[in-house]
Amino acid sequence: MDKKTYIEDIERTLYDIRNDDTSIYKSHAGLTAEIVRDISQRKNDPKWMLDFRLSSLEVYNSLDIPNWGPNISRLKMDEIVTYVKPDAKMVGSWDEVPEEIKNTFDRLGIPEAEKKSLAGVGAQYDSEVVYHSIQKRLTDQGVVYTDMETALTEYEDLVQEHFMKLVPPKDHKFAALHGAVWSGGSFVYVPKGVNVKIPLQSYFRLNAAGAGQFEHTLIIVEPGASLHFIEGCSAPKYNVTNLHAGCVELFVGEGARLRYSTIENWSRNMMNLNTKRALVEKNGIVEWVSGSFGSAVSMLYPCSVLHGEGARCEFTGVTFASKGQHLDTGASVIHTAPNTSATINTRTISKSGGSATYRSAVKVTKNAHHAKCSVNCESLMLDNKSRSDTLPVMDIEAGDCDIGHEAKIGRISEDAVFYLMARGIDEQEARAMIVRGFVEPIAKALPLEYAVEMNNLINIELEGAM
Repeated sequence: MDKKTYIEDIERTLYDIRNDDTSIYKSHAGLTAEIVRDISQRKNDPKWMLDFRLSSLEVYNSLDIPNWGPNISRLKMDEIVTYVKPDAKMVGSWDEVPEEIKNTFDRLGIPEAEKKSLAGVGAQYDSEVVYHSIQKRLTDQGVVYTDMETALTEYEDLVQEHFMKLVPPKDHKFAALHGAVWSGGSFVYVPKGVNVKIPLQSYFRLNAAGAGQFEHTLIIVEPGASLHFIEGCSAPKYNVTNLHAGCVELFVGEGARLRYSTIENWSRNMMNLNTKRALVEKNGIVEWVSGSFGSAVSMLYPCSVLHGEGARCEFTGVTFASKGQHLDTGASVIHTAPNTSATINTRTISKSGGSATYRSAVKVTKNAHHAKCSVNCESLMLDNKSRSDTLPVMDIEAGDCDIGHEAKIGRISEDAVFYLMARGIDEQEARAMIVRGFVEPIAKALPLEYAVEMNNLINIELEGAM
């Protein structure tokens, strides 16, 4: 295939195909105690979960919308449907998934990826998980991978012990919203010392217009165990606002390792207000790999709490903002123990008037002696209409730590373009080569061999068609 030699938007045809709305139930638009009770009843929640939902609703009503980030004034909660039940039950065979829904996941390549390179797959459509599977050899080792509703029934004590303990509803208004109306998501439990060598993947597809998706992901990796978990998401484009306010909680035990890869490719009418947090114990490692490409507005800053001595965090991210997008992304790290270390490495690109903001926070408590943290963020603007901002915050209470921050913001170097042209490369291809080179150090860390949606995006982008 000939390389494209221009910088254009990502081709979204595959992701913008929409199905007819065949849902069998929708909650009323808006957010009331009656709606919350109705969702809870339909899900057969235990009483403590209903109480948690209602308490979260009270917190939601008491908190203001954050005013320090992108403008989200177009989000009108009175117009958002918080629960959409598809005409499908959760099954363990793709042949049993309703044809139209199955065809959607077929186009996205999920069943094929499961055959080739995944140890388990979960697929959510609107508010409910419609497919879930895991290889028997993993269940024989005690690994649990299921939807959150099943986990709430079969592993209730574990869920109650961990659910929204890392991200309490009081954190912010949209965490409280999530606590009130969450639905679907994934639960993973990896027993002590078990090494899950092949990744698990969950994929979230929002088909309904004017709706929200509020999946909850809870992963517990016991001491000495390891896991790679991949999350993908997409939605067709509508002329009304959709909302994504999911929540991810990761518990990484002593000496355990968890890689969490996310490919965010929501449509341009989506408000993506997601919250992700990890708690890492002694000598544990959490690796975040994050690609943010879609949505009208994103506010996403995965947080790692390095709670045990020697705990480590590595964050790798790439964000691409085009016309009509304001993607406010980054990462945060909290060092609370000695000899903890973190590395944050990101690339952001903006074009055609898009706005990309990198926001980070590094906190080192007085007990985190000899903590180390290196933050590197680079931003590239492809024209004079776009915007890129870097907003780092560092709060250092320990005097014997090593903390560094490096940021670069700029446009494509005309000297570099001239250098390449002098060697027989035309100007358009020279600029595309520079963009590819800028992204490559981050892109190669993304799970190309597993996240099929990302394969499509990176093939387009690294050919220069950004």
